[in-house]
Amino acid sequence: MNEPLRRSNRGLTAKLLLMVAGSFAFGFALVPLYDVFCEVTGIGSRERLLQAAPGAGAGATDERTVTVEFTASVPANGRWEFEPAAFEMQVQPGRLYETTYRAKNLHGRDMTGQAVPSVAPARAAQYLQKTECFCFTPQHFKGAEERDMIVRFSVDRGLPAGIDRLTLSYAFYDVGRGGAGT
Repeated sequence: MNEPLRRSNRGLTAKLLLMVAGSFAFGFALVPLYDVFCEVTGIGSRERLLQAAPGAGAGATDERTVTVEFTASVPANGRWEFEPAAFEMQVQPGRLYETTYRAKNLHGRDMTGQAVPSVAPARAAQYLQKTECFCFTPQHFKGAEERDMIVRFSVDRGLPAGIDRLTLSYAFYDVGRGGAGT
């Protein structure tokens, strides 16, 4: 083997090893970068999730019960079936709860839908905290696909005493066909 080819191979090997080491270091850097991203945007923050769901109901107000009603709607021209699994639930402030909504694509083709939530009365909206919700991202459905979608929530213990009933409502809209951005 001639000397210029060996030198070229050594240089390529060194560059590839440097690339492997850089990729390995980048993998370790992702965790703190993700934490910074969560802190800046408020999305997925560990502290926020822990505040919303204090250890298996610790500190829940056992003597107070709030009724949470669930409703669903689609636009008149919507091609979806969409409804809550339960129409109401008795909850205790400070505890984490879970319910589901069922959606079905009535089209014969792939569709993407987006749920838009609202809470009534409006002054209570800040006290209903969703830790996981299908409304956070667009939902992609194959033609005629049907599935349950999860909502995990808690009612904040700071809910004013005069409010004993909340309504969590979702409107489900078409946002495109198939994948995102269409």
